[in-house]
Amino acid sequence: MEMHEELVEFERNQVWKMVPKPKVHNVIGTRWVYKNKLDESGVVICNKARLVVKGNGQLERVDYDETYAPVARMEAVRIFIAYVAHKNIKVHQMVVKSAFLNGELK
Repeated sequence: MEMHEELVEFERNQVWKMVPKPKVHNVIGTRWVYKNKLDESGVVICNKARLVVKGNGQLERVDYDETYAPVARMEAVRIFIAYVAHKNIKVHQMVVKSAFLNGELK
């Protein structure tokens, strides 16, 4: 069921389109990653499935020139929490089912 939801999100967000394989590029495979989300007592509350790219199939300077991972640094999180506490702002956590960067790649 989770795999189906992931593929539906891909289609809804127009994540990819089928194109002919260029002769000068490698085909990079994918695989499914499964994870169980647990509550505080260790009981499974939901299952997750994500389709990910097998990055180890890429060759530097052939398939990519640089890498980037949008991850918050701990210092930024601490500054955010300090600001929220100082201004007495309520902060809510939310789960994003799918987030995509739909920039055109060359």
